Amino acid sequence: MRTYEKRCASVLEAIGNTPLVELRRMGQGKPGRVFVKLEMYNPGASHKDRPALQIITAAEREGKLKPGMTVVELTSGNMGTGLAIACRLKGYKFVAVMSEGNTVERRQMLKAFGAEVVLVPQAGKPRPGQVSGEDLALVEKKRQQIVARLGRKCFAPDQFNNPNTALGHELTTGAELLEQLDGRVDYFVATVGAAGMLRGVSTALKRHNPKTRIIVVEPETVAVLAGKKVTNTSHALQGTSYNMFPPLYDRSLVDGFMQVTDAQAIRTARRLAAEEGILGGFSGGAHVWAALKIADEAKRGARIATLISDSGMKYLSTSLYPA
Repeated sequence: MRTYEKRCASVLEAIGNTPLVELRRMGQGKPGRVFVKLEMYNPGASHKDRPALQIITAAEREGKLKPGMTVVELTSGNMGTGLAIACRLKGYKFVAVMSEGNTVERRQMLKAFGAEVVLVPQAGKPRPGQVSGEDLALVEKKRQQIVARLGRKCFAPDQFNNPNTALGHELTTGAELLEQLDGRVDYFVATVGAAGMLRGVSTALKRHNPKTRIIVVEPETVAVLAGKKVTNTSHALQGTSYNMFPPLYDRSLVDGFMQVTDAQAIRTARRLAAEEGILGGFSGGAHVWAALKIADEAKRGARIATLISDSGMKYLSTSLYPA
């Protein structure tokens, strides 16, 4: 049975402790058992609420973030939403710098939580709903310009380099998975954006049991972490796989790689909604596709854990869920 706080002093106390659900319908007949953590139950509807709060509280504690300062960060939408919530409740102005290629729903959520949204045009002629590493570079350039202009009045979380991005997941997501699965996680499956979730959860799981296998999932056309040739840097998995080795990425924690196509991720996300009643995003579809493949070959009873990173409600303007 899921436990709840009797009452919360603010919505920040509602971050974490998300449900874990076994996919008994999609996983029927498979030797392995697939479990998904429903991160859309966080206030900002994604797993990024966890590191966002960790980053802000650590910055306050260390004196890097003080009253009157403005927080400025690049985002595909999820980290920005988490930061927007934390900043609004703690009294800081927040500026989110994001690509025009990210979904309309994400920018609308940011504005609803009080963020100023700076949109950056995409590189070249992108396909609708796809964001590339080149797009991220343009967003980062714009972020640096804003940070330089604000100077000492600004705090830049720098999620791709900030160790609190990983620590937030190590202390919460990883610890929760171990508790919810009675200390036994045989596989953990994850895509990689800033690499904080992968590193944080993997660190917690491997500390408990070094034999836990960590599997990285990448788009088929840009499997740079697996060492494969990059054929197209644009893909549907927003917030992941930017054709780079993120500074927080730790190869020593990874035991294997899998590649997924946009079509496979989309088809699996739709199945997840129709068969399990779970409305996730593109990355959730990719995670479950890979987890089910592992379940086909795993030893009987093996426990395969992953995240539904965010809510499918953030993608209703895309082709993910047909009208």
